[in-house]
Amino acid sequence: MQMPTASKQTMDYYNTGSQSYVAKVNTSFKESDIIELGGAIGSRIGDIVTLHFHNSSPNQLKNITGITYLQIANKITPKLSRVIPDLRADSVQNGDGLTQGYTGKDVIIGITDWGFDYTHPMFYDTALQHTRILAAWDQFKRSGPAPDGFNYGTMYEGEAELLAAQKDTINIYGYATHGSHVAGIAGGSGAGTQHRGVAYEANYLMVTFLADEAAVIDAFSWMKAKAKEYGKRLVINMSWGLYNLGPLDGTSLVSQAIDQMSSDGVIFVTSGGNNGDETFHIKKTFANDTVSSLVEFYSYAANANMWGQSISMWGEEGKTFGTGFSVYDNSKNRLVSSPLYNLATTSRYVDSFILAGADTIFYNVQMDSPHPLNNKPHIRLRIKNTNTALKIGLKVYGTDGTVHIYNVTELTTDVGNWGMPLSAYLPGWTAGDNQYSLGEPASTESVITVAAHTSEFYFNGNSYGGTIAPFSSFGPTIDGRMKPDVSAPGVNVASSISSFTNNSYMLLQNVNFNGKNYPFARFSGTSMSSPATAGVLALMLQANPFLSAENAKAILHATAREDKSTGDLSETGDTQWGWGKVNAYEAVKQSIIACVRNPNGIKVEALCLYPNPANSHLYINSAKVENVSVYTVDGKCVLKGVVGQNSPLTIAKLTDGVYMLHFDDARRAPQRFVVLRH
Repeated sequence: MQMPTASKQTMDYYNTGSQSYVAKVNTSFKESDIIELGGAIGSRIGDIVTLHFHNSSPNQLKNITGITYLQIANKITPKLSRVIPDLRADSVQNGDGLTQGYTGKDVIIGITDWGFDYTHPMFYDTALQHTRILAAWDQFKRSGPAPDGFNYGTMYEGEAELLAAQKDTINIYGYATHGSHVAGIAGGSGAGTQHRGVAYEANYLMVTFLADEAAVIDAFSWMKAKAKEYGKRLVINMSWGLYNLGPLDGTSLVSQAIDQMSSDGVIFVTSGGNNGDETFHIKKTFANDTVSSLVEFYSYAANANMWGQSISMWGEEGKTFGTGFSVYDNSKNRLVSSPLYNLATTSRYVDSFILAGADTIFYNVQMDSPHPLNNKPHIRLRIKNTNTALKIGLKVYGTDGTVHIYNVTELTTDVGNWGMPLSAYLPGWTAGDNQYSLGEPASTESVITVAAHTSEFYFNGNSYGGTIAPFSSFGPTIDGRMKPDVSAPGVNVASSISSFTNNSYMLLQNVNFNGKNYPFARFSGTSMSSPATAGVLALMLQANPFLSAENAKAILHATAREDKSTGDLSETGDTQWGWGKVNAYEAVKQSIIACVRNPNGIKVEALCLYPNPANSHLYINSAKVENVSVYTVDGKCVLKGVVGQNSPLTIAKLTDGVYMLHFDDARRAPQRFVVLRH
């Protein structure tokens, strides 16, 4: 990964009239071409580049050599006490049956969010003497100084600067509560309460990001650079998401950036989404026919920023389809219809309206056939209808192929993250379902996607709770990959919130610190289960700082627990639970004994075995073939053979358990590995 590159300009790229882009580039791309147009490079992660301009047109940028794909940065929106035992993290913190307790020490948790209170005692050490926040970047604040390599926002680093700043600035979410709540779950010290987070000695990096994908990619780059500077492993939590961020199959530019950074040692954790109880999706396989459904609207009175509904449709590669809509009155009479828009015959963008009596229905249609990121046909239909007496009937038609249809609320702030029903308004129409309800970045291949369940607790010897949260989104991804990965508690979770918030909340308790009251409240969502899992990853990285992102996710899968609520889950995962409930204790135990390929290039003397845990075959990171013997923990030799990078040792006959592999070459250190098949 290349580090962020700065232009010499010092302008604030997020004043009125500014615009950000995300681009995919090749080796012909020159950063100087962007600077000549008056722009600046934000981040460069492999072949993904963020660009920031005061004034420019996409047509100018498309003419720059080396840009293979360009898009305006899409907008992004967000999505304890019983949590710790449910995660089995209390045993890890206490060191029960382990050589020591693990608390996230020397690991950094990066929080990308809104609503940070840098002075909250939850982010201090357990003695309440010093903050554990290393640095924060407020991308909304214009006074500067910006981080090195970036030309917008304000960075605070070190205790004096952070405490003087006190909080992030007001933004599109006001003085929010979300970021401080999320950060407290992942690693809060407890501030003298029972609401201690998972990795309560971890450090923090916090970014209040501009709610678009270019800004969040910049946040990832900055966090990675800071973690390298401090010499610590990094887990990034993303308790947010969007259904219009790009293809819901892991090919969006944000997904590609995450995949590239994951291969470079950063571990990403994200909320799965809160649309599991919403019938906002239809999957239709066409056979020269149509599907019709009522598009239900979020209340215009409920949100001052309400614009309308966004219907996003993703088809099958090599196929085509079309869409349109009709307006009906309360008596189910059709009043007027829009034209039909077909991917094979219509231009890429249409902005129009139709009249229904005295009412005007505004709409626009964006079409890609094929979409340049995944070669699949795509239509996004936005409809504004402020008259609740008028109903919008969607029509989608095709000759063959499968199309996924989503109905999501859209706000004038360009964000919106909740689904609204698709309903069978007339005979023969189709009602929506809650399947395939993961958004982005939850659909990213490398990311750890987290579902939510209620915390399990015991009373009078009986267990209660532990059931899936009704709002927790379902997998799989629309390209058929199993998601989510795991589930963690996310219902009525108590944690810190910003003492500066102007948002409404129900106070759970206040903690007086330095003469000021700091609030705690209970929130629900996969926004809460994601940081709980990020905290567990921090415990795992403290136990074994050599874990790769790939291996950490494999350990979470392999050690996830099943119970009466999950039932017997498939070995290939479940669309609600993933591979089961996060089990921090077993995950940390497996992390301790895991010998993995080193993501940070730290020199190690011993050969490493992988994968570990293993199922049927073992490899070592050496092209040379080694003669080896396998012993049980009580010293019994159960297998002899050879192993190399291209010569696997077959272990299919070994039972589940812990083994020691000895090399015939006495210069090689013995290596421990685990056989785990379920």
